[in-house]
Amino acid sequence: MRLRFLCLCAAGLLVAACATEPEESSAISGGGVAGSSSSPAAPTLNVTEIPASKAGSSAHWVANVGDRIFFDFDMSDISAASIDTLNKQAAWLKVFPKVMLTLEGHADERGTREYNLALAERRANSMKEFLVSKGISANRLDTISYGKERPAVLGSNDEAWAQNRRAVGVIKSGGAS
Repeated sequence: MRLRFLCLCAAGLLVAACATEPEESSAISGGGVAGSSSSPAAPTLNVTEIPASKAGSSAHWVANVGDRIFFDFDMSDISAASIDTLNKQAAWLKVFPKVMLTLEGHADERGTREYNLALAERRANSMKEFLVSKGISANRLDTISYGKERPAVLGSNDEAWAQNRRAVGVIKSGGAS
């Protein structure tokens, strides 16, 4: 029952996050792909319509920026699909310079506990290295590896495994002001 409730809440957040497009005139641009000569369109972040009570909050981070990126099986390299999310995260962190994050690395259930802890650590560090390359101070970013101990989705199938191979940026309590 609890899992259904969490799934419904997650679906609601996804729909709410996709409901509006930020306006170009009041947007802040993030960076492009590191090391590429022709970067894709820079992500935008609309900060003018954020209520003061929500600015820099965990709810705003999750709903408007995205808190997680996903990895291929047995990989810790940043995928092309994750670059847009990471650029938005970097832009958001520049707008809220007092926010500090814990970057959590996760793995799916396959493999030994020790192997998955090491793989998840590499995933969290990949996320950190990308954000640092975009100008975010390493002092604002801590990493932790949970390996396969905290699955986002229960199940032993490709869909569940794909959701569990992730790195998640979590705002530290008291980090935003």
